Order: sequence, then C-alpha cells, then structure tokens
Amino acid sequence: MKEERTGVVTIGQNPITLVGPELKVGEQAPNFTLNKDVMREVSLSDYDGKVKLISVVPSLDTGTCDAQTRRFNIEAAKQVENVVILTISVDLPFAQSRFCSTAGIDKLEVLSDYKYRSFGQAYGVLIKELQLDHRAIFVLDTNNIIRYVEYVQELTSQPNYEAALEALRKLV
Repeated sequence: MKEERTGVVTIGQNPITLVGPELKVGEQAPNFTLNKDVMREVSLSDYDGKVKLISVVPSLDTGTCDAQTRRFNIEAAKQVENVVILTISVDLPFAQSRFCSTAGIDKLEVLSDYKYRSFGQAYGVLIKELQLDHRAIFVLDTNNIIRYVEYVQELTSQPNYEAALEALRKLV
C-alpha cells in the first residue's frame, strides 16, 4: 500500500489526501512512466543529461492550470539546450494536444499521467479523492537530484514561479 499524507494540502480550504511520499531537496528523483500521446510513453531516463523543471497541474482545463502552463511555456522559450520544461496532468493526451494547439503551447512538453498515475504516486502528488495530480513544481539537476520542490498548499493557488525559476537558473 502506498503512503498517504492527509491534511498537508487543501482544495477550497478543505483537506485532501495525497498518495505517495513527500519528496525533498537532495533526494534522487523517482522514475515515472508518462504518455506523450496515447501510444508513446516516456520515462525520466528519456531526459537524461538535461536539467528538468517539472510543472504539475490537475487539469489544463482550469484557469489556474492554464495560467501556470502558459507562464512556463514563456519561460521554456528562454532556456538553453540542456533544459527541458515538462507539464504533467492526468488529462487525456487528446485533450492535452487540443489545449496546446489552442493556447499556443509549443516550447515545453506536456505529458499525461492518465494511464498509470505512476508519476502522481512516485512524486507524492496523486490526490486520492479525485485521482488528479496536485499542483507542484520540481526542479531536477542533470543527475536527477531534486534541487527544488514545492507542493502548493492550496490546489487553486499559483506556485512560486520566481523561486522555481531561480532554482532552475542556478543549475544552468
């Protein structure tokens, strides 16, 4: 049975349960399997040698998630070659693709945790009650060591963009 953490984050000020461990700075990032589209899967090793900023959102179809993804798309355009920015949600790849084409998201990679929820469980962001991934930011160095982590306290709040981007800048 996976570890459960209750009352550490909220949605509408109501406590929710996160499945998986609370990851900390300095730890090795866990592996994951995500969908690039319905047929193609990727894992952490597909990004070996790159600095990674991982932006986790519950669903691209909400205003806060839309804003977060647009912000990191702008930041992705400013990055050097060995940096990748990933946005992860449990939205179906079809919906993600439609969102990206409509919103002009073309500088970051959008990946889906819909099939296995392996990312959500490994990174401690799977919301037990909703089976969505909770809003969070992870910055990993080229060796997949976690250098920054933020589990956003309230699901409907924005993450601390400047702190995440500062952690990213220190690695490039």
